[in-house]
Parts: sequence; structure tokens; C-alpha cells
Amino acid sequence: MKFVCVILCLLCCTFGIEAQNVLKFNQEGKFKIVQFTDVHNIYSDSRSKVALQRIKEVLNVEKPDLVIITGDIIYGKPAEEGFREVLGLVSDFKIPFGITFGNHDDEQGMTRKQLFDIASSFEYNLTTTAEGVSGFSNYILTVRSNDNTRDAAILYCMDSNSYSTIKNIGGYGFINFDQISWYRENSKKITSANGGNPVQSFAFFHIPLPEYSYAVEEQNAVMIGTRMEQVCAPKLNSGMFAAMKEMGDIKGIFVGHDHDNDYAVYWNNILLAYGRYTGGNTVYNHLSNGARVIELSEDGTSFTTWITLEKGERINKAVCPDDFTKDKNKNM
Repeated sequence: MKFVCVILCLLCCTFGIEAQNVLKFNQEGKFKIVQFTDVHNIYSDSRSKVALQRIKEVLNVEKPDLVIITGDIIYGKPAEEGFREVLGLVSDFKIPFGITFGNHDDEQGMTRKQLFDIASSFEYNLTTTAEGVSGFSNYILTVRSNDNTRDAAILYCMDSNSYSTIKNIGGYGFINFDQISWYRENSKKITSANGGNPVQSFAFFHIPLPEYSYAVEEQNAVMIGTRMEQVCAPKLNSGMFAAMKEMGDIKGIFVGHDHDNDYAVYWNNILLAYGRYTGGNTVYNHLSNGARVIELSEDGTSFTTWITLEKGERINKAVCPDDFTKDKNKNM
């Protein structure tokens, strides 16, 4: 037992997890994550009330083990008050939470670093950042097995940046090469520590990869959910998806950014999923707001995901990979 405690403390130090917020599968071998995205909160703006109300409703209904907010938390000034309003609401539920930044968060008069420091002041915050790596929300969360003897799931949270910084290339930003190297190096270490077997892993960030577009154009891919706008991915492909395939550990990617998309599509054995737009009418949206829920299984054979809406309504529930195979859905 002493050895297990020492290892657990080392893991907490390595991955930036405080001891009181260690994540662990329950006795049924389940671990539930709620993903909020694109809250686009504007402090004291009545249009944001529905977003804050929906966050409360979803957390009361789902009672998750972890909350991850995948960017564009705020959309107006005063930035600090709007940012604190959202994070404070989640923190009040005494649920561990983490964030990744979106392209609009640092457009409201505060830098990513300043917002990161504010997030760090909340008791249940798990957001850290890898030193020397692009962005301010690159970190790893480890979910322990119920008996606390092993790492049963790994969550990679990453800063997908804002806009292209390459001359003559416009459009949105992408995950940089140093971030990809950071992911690959950590993935190798985790796999090696697990006897050479990849640990089931999942990625969370704001801007979708170009593969989100490739996937829905693939005739053999099964899509569950709504697609009402073009994928707003970077114009350049930096190779994040290729790195994930090379490492062989990522089972699902969860993003936001595109408010009128909430689909999940299984492509090359990785689920590419959007969260459900959480915000109010402070910016464009044509879908009723809500959240994506992801329920992991400790054995790693599958995971379940769905969308939760107003008054706890659940839609688009699917088990991955079973519900995304052609044989399973041949009559759809």
C-alpha cells in the first residue's frame, strides 16, 4: 500500500494533479466527463443567462466526475468578471474541472496567461500548463483504476491556439509541432510504464482538426448528430492526427468552435466528436444549448457518449465503437 501511495504522489506531481482532486473510476468501472464548450459568456448580459442556467442543469442531472470546458469561455468585457462567473459556477459544484483556451478568450482585454492565473485560483481547478510548450492549457489528467493500482485512462488537454501565424496563410491556428512532440513524448512514457501497451486516451481542445472534414466526406464513415456548418479547421494540417495514430492510444477527440455542429464520426478507429454549444445568444447559434457527456469504461473496450439538453433531455446516445460500425447501422 505504501508503494502505491508513493507512485500516486509521483503521478500527481508529474501531471499537475493535486492530491485531493485525484481522478478515479468508480466501483462500476465508469468515469463520467461533461464537456462544456463555447459558453461565450458576457458578464451582466441577459443573453448569457441561458448558458449559466444550462451549466447548472447539466451538472445537477449528470453529476459528473470531471468537467472540461473546451474554449471560448468568454466573449466580451469585463473579461475577468465573465471568466470568473463561469469557472466559479462550476467550482461551486465541488467537481474537478479543467479548461482549454479558444480563439476568442484572449480577445477581451486579458492574455491567456492572465486568464490561466485566474483559473489557477479556483479550488477544484486541474488546469496546468506544460512549461516551454506553445499555449497555456497543455496538460495531462490521469484517471486511476478503481483499486488505485494503475492508470486506467489518460486525458490530453491542449491549446489549439487562435489564428495562423504563418505568413500568407490565413485562417485558424493549429496545434504546433512542439505540442505534438510533447504529446508523443508523454504518450511513449505512459505506454512504456504500462508494459508497452497503450493506455486508453482521449484528447480535448477547441479548434477541430482538418480530419473532422475528411471524416464526414468518407462514404463508409458513420456519423451521429447534427452537421449544420462547414468544419472551421486550420488551413494547414500540422500532423496531430497522424501522431495520434502513430502512438496508438487515442480513442476519441472532443472539440468545440463550430456552434452548429455536434456530430460524432468514427474515422480510422478514432471518434471525432464535437461538444454541444453551451452558450446563449451572444453569438451565432441555431442549436439549443447543452453539453456533451462522455462515460469511460475502466476496461477500455468501449465508451459511451451523448448530448444533454434543457431539463436533462438526452439525445444521440452512442457506444463507441459498436454504434459506429456499418454492420451495426446497416439499416440506418
